[in-house]
Amino acid sequence: MSAPRFVSPLHWEPLPYLVLVALLVLTGLIRPESGIGFAVLMAAIALAGAWLIAGLVRERRTRNPDTMGEVDDLEALEVVDAPRAGGELRTVVPVADTHRHQPAIELARLHGGAEQRAVLVPRARRWLSPRYRIGVQLVGEGRPRHAGFLPDAADARWRDGLDELRGAGRFLRVPARIEGSARPYRVDLDLSGLGAVAPESPGR
Repeated sequence: MSAPRFVSPLHWEPLPYLVLVALLVLTGLIRPESGIGFAVLMAAIALAGAWLIAGLVRERRTRNPDTMGEVDDLEALEVVDAPRAGGELRTVVPVADTHRHQPAIELARLHGGAEQRAVLVPRARRWLSPRYRIGVQLVGEGRPRHAGFLPDAADARWRDGLDELRGAGRFLRVPARIEGSARPYRVDLDLSGLGAVAPESPGR
């Protein structure tokens, strides 16, 4: 089964806010003297508020370790190392969106050096984005630091395989290198060994 590309609309974080705002706007049109219409509106506002609170609680308790690109506890994950290929067999890809995570990358380089490992986390997303991506967490010194996401081509190639492993509670760790001695840093991943531990998406 193919991995989902987008989060369910009912679980998209901004939706309860949007619904609640829309209902509150309606309070300017539907007055208390409207009787049953106003009572229905108040009930809808109460339900939207409960939906919003439930979403916040679910976000805190989610089993996805990278809901918004953050992994708090690496020890809670079953991490599998992808083998490192040598020489001309290496497949190196740059991490996307590193410009948004320069402080985290700088800290990772400071504490873990330029040569590191990175954990790939399927079903990661940016805040407000409904699209699932594969998050990249630098773990050179043991503390996860979000560096960005796999680029689209690599995401399409490995999405299903990594998502299947995630369903079994396993996450892959690959070699990574932080390029540059000062900002802006670039992060390159060696994905050469993924094929040995994760199946490629169909048709790739």
